[in-house]
Amino acid sequence: QVQLVESGGGLVQAGGSWRLACAASGRTSSSYAMGWFRQAPGKEREFVAAISRSGGSIDYVDSVKGRFTISKDNAKNMMYLRMNSLKPEDTAVYYCAAKNGPVVSRRYHENDYWGQGTQVTVSS
Repeated sequence: QVQLVESGGGLVQAGGSWRLACAASGRTSSSYAMGWFRQAPGKEREFVAAISRSGGSIDYVDSVKGRFTISKDNAKNMMYLRMNSLKPEDTAVYYCAAKNGPVVSRRYHENDYWGQGTQVTVSS
């Protein structure tokens, strides 16, 4: 079992940058593949980014490629999402996810662990 807690949500102006963090406990984050999902009001939870258990493979949804960067600090049991050039459409509750396996699934229901979510609002 692993527990995940997101932090860093807030209000950001369009075009600005922000960083989210996910703290893992119970088991070290290096034991799991991890990733980020988001859910906007009235929409289904969608995949954003993932980093493999080894850290050697990274995947992004097309809409954030070139703008978002996922990273992992195994020594601190932390995962981060750096968000640049933010758009109003990025407004959502962002969730940290983990999976027992080499990679997080793009299908949210196939993942094993979730944080409580943190709200990111991008103003125009």
